[in-house]
Amino acid sequence: MITELITPEFVAIWIAWLLGGGSPGPATMGIAGTAMAEGRRSGLAFALGILAGSAGWGIAAALGLSAIMLANVWVFETMRYVGAAYLSWLAFKALKRVMAKGTLTAAGTPFQGSFGVLFAKGAAVHVTNPKAILGWGSIYAIVAPATATPTILFGYFGLLYAGSALVFLGYALLFSSERVVRGYRRASRLFDLGFAGFFGFAAFKIFTARLQ
Repeated sequence: MITELITPEFVAIWIAWLLGGGSPGPATMGIAGTAMAEGRRSGLAFALGILAGSAGWGIAAALGLSAIMLANVWVFETMRYVGAAYLSWLAFKALKRVMAKGTLTAAGTPFQGSFGVLFAKGAAVHVTNPKAILGWGSIYAIVAPATATPTILFGYFGLLYAGSALVFLGYALLFSSERVVRGYRRASRLFDLGFAGFFGFAAFKIFTARLQ
């Protein structure tokens, strides 16, 4: 089943999913800031909370869309183009940051508290994050066929969620290193240029895809 899910188109979208999750936003900046200010353990606690919130939205979207998409193909088409438009918007934002002179990507937003408190704060940040809601709400329509069964949708959920875990836990580990933080700040425009390229490519693939 895994080999059937991982098509060349999905690999491109999965990379864009990683970059979208790793681009500046409430989740990534919260993890980065907490890891830098409070240490690796606190950063990981916050990241695990983010992942809990992400799982909630991902499962809810899979359960809802699996029934709707099977009954209404037009919903699938609408969500597909909404997702492509969202990726195009992310590409525009990244290019805007590249063109902005004399600015650097924000280092992060620190959160404080015990392990449990930080986990809860991370979950709350992601549950209320419009980027997460829109991302999970449209991603299934982008990667899955209109006739996708719940089994296929949850297969995609596992692959996408693994990517999210890689990004968010990676942020907690990397941004607890002062050397990594210095390098990221120096190369922030290069990162944004890469984000823009992958977002634009993924949006193009979605807009031009020929669906059965």
